[in-house]
Amino acid sequence: MRTAILSLLFAVVLGISGPAAMAAEPPPKGLWLTTDFPSATVRPGEITTIRLKLQNAGLPPEVAALSVSGVPEGWKVDLLGGGQPVTSAMPGSNESVTLSLRVEAPAKSQSGRYPIVVQAKTASASTELPMTLSVGTDLPAKLSLKVKLPELRGNPKSSFDYQFTVSNESGKDLIVRFGVDTQKGFTSTFTEAYGSNELSSIPIEAGQSKDLKVSIKPPRDIAAGSYPARLRVEAEGASDQTQVVMLIQGQPTLRLTGKDGRLSGEAEAGKPSPLTLIVSNEGTAAAEEVEVSGTVPQNWKVDFTPKTIDRLGPGERKEVVATITPFNKALAGDYQSTMRVSAKGDSVSSDFRITLTTSTLWGIVGVGIIAVALLVLVGAVARFGRR
Repeated sequence: MRTAILSLLFAVVLGISGPAAMAAEPPPKGLWLTTDFPSATVRPGEITTIRLKLQNAGLPPEVAALSVSGVPEGWKVDLLGGGQPVTSAMPGSNESVTLSLRVEAPAKSQSGRYPIVVQAKTASASTELPMTLSVGTDLPAKLSLKVKLPELRGNPKSSFDYQFTVSNESGKDLIVRFGVDTQKGFTSTFTEAYGSNELSSIPIEAGQSKDLKVSIKPPRDIAAGSYPARLRVEAEGASDQTQVVMLIQGQPTLRLTGKDGRLSGEAEAGKPSPLTLIVSNEGTAAAEEVEVSGTVPQNWKVDFTPKTIDRLGPGERKEVVATITPFNKALAGDYQSTMRVSAKGDSVSSDFRITLTTSTLWGIVGVGIIAVALLVLVGAVARFGRR
């Protein structure tokens, strides 16, 4: 009984899947010539190139002889492979070979439609590709320009990078030049969208597009505000343009120097010595949470009054006293100390030369030691000189 039920279920499954399996057909085999544009327009006196593909679907690799028939009198038509004229090709099984049909119509060709046939033939298969070549007048040069993000926000230190696409909507290849009109002080560079080489022009084939990028940098001292720029492209009388906008926010720009612009000071070994610093904001926005710090030679100390400034507005300046205490055994001479000031959005540092002098007490002690030594020397000469 159980065996009978299993047999019945197996028969039902075969009845359901059998027609579906029979309906599935194997992929076709053969040799094909194909092109995206079997009808193309050529211009008198110029060379037109049309891309073709020879496809081998499931056949063994064989040499295919190539030819073109129906070529009008006076026309020059060649098949190219790898940029060179070819008369045969051999695509592998389930592979294809890319070819190009180069057409040169005479300068005095009359307008009309001219049929030709491209043929490929092996020992076991053959294929034909009918095409129509039309002689017509040139399409006027036409360019289009589209920017992905025409409005960007940043600060005076930002680089505003606009990605844009240039399309050649004319019937022939063009060398496209580009530029940008900005206010004085702005700088700009053009590159490919994912490249780094700077460009001033680029070739674009007929009907094709290129993705590019322009980087615009404002001057560091620019005020906050909205700044438009005009992006433009042109080639052979065709042009297009569009506007981009830079929304520049204020940015603090800190500056650190000594009183009267000096970057030097004096100190005495072992004693606290004041050094007046001037912290200023030459930017277009307030500097918040300004902190002063410094680096001094080993075993030296430095303290700041005040250590922090809550807010320093544009154009404002504050005095900060750096109290430097050199090591009490440091030798006289010039030493370098680095003072730093930092805030949200900016930081700056300056090197100061500190001239160190030793205490006069050590000078007196030194003179005393020299005097005692001289007395000892004189006494020794007087005593032993008699002998």
